Amino acid sequence: QVQLVESGGGLVQAGDSLRLSCAASGRTFSTYTMGWFRQAPGKEREFVAAISWSSSVTEYSDSVKGRFTIFRDNAKNAVYLQMNSLKPEDTAVYYCAAHSGTVRRLRVGVEYWGQGTQVTVSS
Repeated sequence: QVQLVESGGGLVQAGDSLRLSCAASGRTFSTYTMGWFRQAPGKEREFVAAISWSSSVTEYSDSVKGRFTIFRDNAKNAVYLQMNSLKPEDTAVYYCAAHSGTVRRLRVGVEYWGQGTQVTVSS
């Protein structure tokens, strides 16, 4: 069992940066693939970024590639999403996600979700 708690959301202006954090419980955190998804009002939840347990593999959606960076600290049971050059279209609730398998498996079927944190980017 893994419990995930996000933090770091807020209201920023276009072009600003924001870092989201996800604190995970459980002694097996370091073995889980971690990721971030987001859901904008009226839209389906979509994949944003993922990182393998060893940090050797990272994947990003095309919409955030080059602007967002996912990284993790297994000693702290935490995963982060550094978001730079934010755009109004990045406005969404951001969810932390975990899967015991690969990045590809996380992208198609998340095992654990956080409760979400709101990010609002004003123009």
